[in-house]
Formats: sequence, structure tokens, C-alpha cells
Amino acid sequence: MKITRIARGFGLGGIALAMAATSMPVAAQDDGEARIRKLEAEVRALQRKVFPGGDGRYFEPQITGQPAAQPSTASTTSTTAVTDILTRLDALEAQLQRLTAQYEVGSNAMRLLEERIEVLEAGGTATTAPAQVAAAQPAIQPATTQRPAAQPAAQQPAASQPSPERVAAVQAIAKPQTDDPADDEYSYGFRLWEAGFFPEAQQQLTLFVERYPSHWRTTYGRNLLGRAYLDDKKPNEAAPWFLKNYQSDKGGARAGDSLLYLAETMIALKDTKRACIALAEFGEAYPALAAGRLQGQYERNLGKVTCS
Repeated sequence: MKITRIARGFGLGGIALAMAATSMPVAAQDDGEARIRKLEAEVRALQRKVFPGGDGRYFEPQITGQPAAQPSTASTTSTTAVTDILTRLDALEAQLQRLTAQYEVGSNAMRLLEERIEVLEAGGTATTAPAQVAAAQPAIQPATTQRPAAQPAAQQPAASQPSPERVAAVQAIAKPQTDDPADDEYSYGFRLWEAGFFPEAQQQLTLFVERYPSHWRTTYGRNLLGRAYLDDKKPNEAAPWFLKNYQSDKGGARAGDSLLYLAETMIALKDTKRACIALAEFGEAYPALAAGRLQGQYERNLGKVTCS
């Protein structure tokens, strides 16, 4: 058991050192101290990368589990020395893993922020389609339409700027300020959509679903984002959001709505086969909605297509 524990702490390369510790405690401790100094140097280097500061201040390693200094006596055994080293190594390695994770999260957040800044500087609207939509449930996947080739820069039409009246009207829509910032972001997107400002609602709701993917309002946000595109006569952009919302959580509060709107989107794209598949699945998966809150919409969509 003693050799197994030591081998776990040092790895295959440290087994010989652990086995020799019973006869050479000083050598084992010296070698372990060298590893500790190397790990501490790596932790400090990573900390400087995670927490850089122009004023030269950095977070010092907070290493727990380091044993208190013991007086050097003849009664100190080699087992105690190696155990103390193992405890310090475990603490250092755990801290190194935490710092690495923090650096990766910070780097990803910075990358997303830089992408959004580039889009804003280019005068466009950031619209990120949900990931992995194409891989899931191909039977009701929207048909792919071929986009026109990009025009040379000199021939591209200038992006239309909103009129001062529209800007003023959008600014007049107040953003809620409550103790739930995520719900405020969704509610603001809903107000923009309700007022008929569909491009602005698309941008706001995209920001919401990307920033708060696990909030209880997210099922509402993805569904409303699809509707904002559908109401803006952009069914190709709407379909992936409806499909994403349905497949992410089929028991979600707006999953059934999204499946029915997906059928409506397929009808708008004149894809009768996929529209019928979505309608059939809606009737089977959500009979209470089909006979209740969404009955009128369900029957209207059924009347628009002829399904075999």
C-alpha cells in the first residue's frame, strides 16, 4: 500500500525515488523539493499569464496542505518526509489545474468579445447560428439554399443606415432594470420584437441566448429569436433557431412552439415534406398543445399543406 500511494503521487518516473526513501530520507526530500520548486515556478508563470497587471502586482501562490516546519531530529522517519512532499505536490498540481482552467475560460471570453467588436466596427449585426444544428435530426432539417457569390468591394451596395426617426423610436423603448439581468436582456428583446423592430430584436436576443445559455428564459429567447427572423421574412435564418430550441430540451416551455413554428417555416420555404414531418411530430409529441393553446395555429398550418 505504501509503494502504491507513492507511485500514484510521483508517477512511473518517481517509483525508484519513493522506494529508496526508506533508506535515504535526505535524498528523497531534496529531490522532492526540487520538483516542488519547479512546480511553484510553473504556477507563478501561469499566474502572470492569467492575472497580468501593468502595475507589477500579481497573485501569489496560495498553496494549501504544506506541512509546518518540523525540528530535525533523529526520530523523524523517511515515511513522514515523503508524505509531506506528496501533500505539497498535490496542492501545487491542484492549483496549477485551477489556474489553467481560468486562463482557458478567460481566453475564450476574450476571443468572443473581439469577434463581436470586429462585427460592430464593420457596421454589421452579429448573428451566430446555433452549433451542431446540421448534425441533429436530418429529417426535419431545413433545405440548404445557395447564397449568391460575394460581390467585389467596389460593387457592394452601401449598408443602409437607420433613419434618425427609427433610432429615436428604438431608444424610446426602455430596458428593464431588475435584480435578474438575464431576464432584463430577454425582456428588452421581447419589447423590440413586439414593437416591430425585428433586426434590433434579433441582435438583442442573440446576445441574450449566447450570454445566458442555461437561464430558464433561454427556451423563450431561442423561440422568439426564430420568430423575429420569420417575421422579418428570413425563414432560412429562423429555421435553425426553432430546431435548436426544440432539440435542446424537448420538455422546455417553448419547445413545442418551436416545433410548430419550424413547420410554419418549412411551409414558407415551400418544403412540404419537412413541413409534414414537423407537423406530424408536433401532433404526436405535444397532443395537449395541439388540442389547446396552439390548436388554431396547428390547424391553420395543416390546412396549408397536403401530407400523405
